[in-house]
Amino acid sequence: MVFTMRYDSPIGGLLLAEKDGALVGVWMEGQKYFLGSLKEEMQENPNSPMLRQAGQWLDCYFGGEKPEIGQLKLTPIGSEFRKAVWKILCEIPYGSVTTYGEISKKIAVGRGLERMSAQAVGGAVGHNPISIIIPCHRVVGTNGSLTGYAGGLQKKIALLTLEGVNTEKLTIPKKGTAL
Repeated sequence: MVFTMRYDSPIGGLLLAEKDGALVGVWMEGQKYFLGSLKEEMQENPNSPMLRQAGQWLDCYFGGEKPEIGQLKLTPIGSEFRKAVWKILCEIPYGSVTTYGEISKKIAVGRGLERMSAQAVGGAVGHNPISIIIPCHRVVGTNGSLTGYAGGLQKKIALLTLEGVNTEKLTIPKKGTAL
C-alpha cells in the first residue's frame, strides 16, 4: 500500500507518497509523468510519519532554509540507471546548477565507459519521481538553457530563484519538451 498526502506549496499543489516508511514520490499537480511508474493502490494518509516529515522538510525548504536531503529516507522507484542519475542529482549543492553533460560524464566514469549520452541522462532526470527533494530543477543544458523540466519552466525558475541562483544568465528554449 502506498500512502499519500497533499501539500500546498508556493509553486502549487504537490502529492507526496510513501511506501514502507520511505518517500517514493513528490509530484507537482499537472506535471509530466505524474505518478511515474507507481502502479500500486494508494490511500490518503496525512498522519503518516514519513509524509509529515517530508512536509516539514518542504516547509523548511520553501521557508528559505537548506534542509539536507539525507534527513529523509528516499526510495525512488526506477531502473538502476535512473537511480544512479538521481543519486548524482542529490549531490548538486543548494543554489547551484549543473548540466546534463556533466552528469553524463560522471555516469560514464562510474560505469567505466568512454562516454554516456546526455539525452539518456535527460530522460532519467525528467522521470525523477521525488521532485524538489531530489533536485532535478538544478540541471540545465550545456548552453545554459532551462530545458527539460517536467514541472514546467516557471516552476523551475521559481525553485532556482528561491535558492538564489541568478536565472538571468539562463535561457528559455524557443521549442522543445520543456515548454
